[in-house]
Amino acid sequence: SRAAHLLELSDDDPEKLLELYADHGWGDGLPLIAPTPDRVEAMLAGSPVAALDEPIATLPPRSGLATPRIVAVNAVLAGCLPRQFPVLVAAVRALAAPQLNLRGVNATTHSVAPMLIVHGDIAREANYNAGLGAFGPGNRANATTGRALRLILMHIAGAVPGPGDVSTQGGPAKYSYCVAENIDESPWGSYAADTGITAPSAVTIHCGEAPHNVHDMESNDPARILDKVASAMCSWGQNNAPISQGEYFVALCPEHAMACAGAGWSRGDVASYLFNRARVRVGDARRAFELRAWAPWLQRLDDDDTMPMTEHPDNIKVLVVGGPGKHSSVIPSWGMTKSVTIPVERTSGEDLRP
Repeated sequence: SRAAHLLELSDDDPEKLLELYADHGWGDGLPLIAPTPDRVEAMLAGSPVAALDEPIATLPPRSGLATPRIVAVNAVLAGCLPRQFPVLVAAVRALAAPQLNLRGVNATTHSVAPMLIVHGDIAREANYNAGLGAFGPGNRANATTGRALRLILMHIAGAVPGPGDVSTQGGPAKYSYCVAENIDESPWGSYAADTGITAPSAVTIHCGEAPHNVHDMESNDPARILDKVASAMCSWGQNNAPISQGEYFVALCPEHAMACAGAGWSRGDVASYLFNRARVRVGDARRAFELRAWAPWLQRLDDDDTMPMTEHPDNIKVLVVGGPGKHSSVIPSWGMTKSVTIPVERTSGEDLRP
């Protein structure tokens, strides 16, 4: 019964809650908010799903059932507000998409973490940071939603270091990895809209590495800027190097994006240029890796040929993130995964004001 899974805590003392969770092997090691019935019910007031105890997703490797109520408990633990809850529900649904390969993502020795990108109206209304420092600390919505998603992966999916997450070194992105797309300063509009999503709000889950910085403070020439992006894509150390179906998310800062758009380049032009410039010598790739997951056409290339770091330009995803300063980033995927973009469902008449 549901009551059999309830734990009693005499008060909201954070030290007692942290000790209780540690005793059960729960939590991420940081202080937690007690998921009291009142707090959980308040969180569920933001649920886009009416059936609060019916599964919305099954999450491997443990095949845990994610219901709105259980998701709400983890949202409270992480410090989320109810207006962020629809984002979390959509993110959980995206995690369950077969092409995302959550079982592989959770079970690999790689340091992969699901990156949650928030798009559209809800990013503004629920106070997500898309601008200066968007990947960093200081914003409650980004930090707590990303943290809640990690707690869901640990508590529901079973991705606990050791039995369900065998990442060799782990990584800081496994604490919280959530950012918003800077649509207001994007010359190309919404990334989600370009994937075919017509809803006013959406989320993307991309399972990859932490951001690789790309710096160009000098140029307004798209080619010079993107040549530096391409060089970051060509590292032998990243997991996509021997895997031709890998994706690259390229998070351009507004100034780099405007330089490209100002020269007439579309989002697709940026991806196509990077596909042609992020190339390595085939013989060098063969020497670097004995185990290679390459498309058949790549297998037929000669050692003196050059090859792209991914088999199709559509695997290079371009969006705008961050503020001023001319730093962008490349986020390679774990490899055996595909990103997922889905709409965010909203409750009728909800109040998302601060």
